[in-house]
Amino acid sequence: MDYLKVQGLDKPVSRLMKGSDYFFHDRYDKAAANLDAFFAIGGNSIDSAHIYCGGQSEEVIGRYLKERGNREQWVILTKGAHHDQNGPRVSSEAIRSDLNTSLERLQSGYIDMYALHRDDPAVPAGEVIEILNEHVASGAVRTIGVSNWTWQRIKEANDYAAAKGLVGFSFNSPNFSLAKANEPFWAGCVSADEETSAWHEATQMPLFSWSSQARGFFTERFTPEDRSNADLVRVFYSDGNWERLERAKQLAARKGFTAIQIALAYVLNQPFPTCALIGAQSLEELRSCDEGSLITLTAEERNWLDLTSETQG
Repeated sequence: MDYLKVQGLDKPVSRLMKGSDYFFHDRYDKAAANLDAFFAIGGNSIDSAHIYCGGQSEEVIGRYLKERGNREQWVILTKGAHHDQNGPRVSSEAIRSDLNTSLERLQSGYIDMYALHRDDPAVPAGEVIEILNEHVASGAVRTIGVSNWTWQRIKEANDYAAAKGLVGFSFNSPNFSLAKANEPFWAGCVSADEETSAWHEATQMPLFSWSSQARGFFTERFTPEDRSNADLVRVFYSDGNWERLERAKQLAARKGFTAIQIALAYVLNQPFPTCALIGAQSLEELRSCDEGSLITLTAEERNWLDLTSETQG
């Protein structure tokens, strides 16, 4: 397992990050077994959120950490301030409420990495930084980041933090994969585009990719004629993505892997630090991710996969 460093943390962060949006109380044994298996291959980072599974995701993680007695060996990323039926909730009150609830559910005195789940462009970025710094100063949060913010808003926030001597955002978690999204998964979600990638390369800010394997697009179970999965059709079906899949299959055959492993390697072989959130729920899927995370791609191979070059290298 490879690891990266995140500013503000004294623990390394595994570059495979375990997704937990299927952690329910009535499936606790499965979740615990998945975490045990993930930990056994060197994984130590978990992604969760205040809204996942109606709060059960964080509660299951809290129970697991208490039973195993190894909280200090894990890096927990959880998110708050997701909008509700009334609209955006990026405010001091909402952040404090969600954070306190998450701490209780996780049965922990602190959260390693805390991210705002969505943005509200109507709130000045500097104001958000001021709010979050209160929780960093209190010790409730080790480091802060965002999910589904544009790079321009992150830059605005971090410029403010630098000017005021405050803690800025140390990570970003958008959607990012070899398959390019035609439109957002859900309103307000952000997928990393060329400009975002260029900004991450320039700043070297870690990017934690959700839907890093494009929700199974690269499993080769789908074809342009199979339109049974409406969300996959809406978000990922395009001529460009079918060509990316074909090239992933060709490169996989050459290297002795599978297309979905090549897609994972694409995320992890960027010219800036990345983690890939994975949804592996079986030993076979976990083994595939573990093997895929160790594949090295050259810049030429990465560009060829991404259709920016006609030469594999």
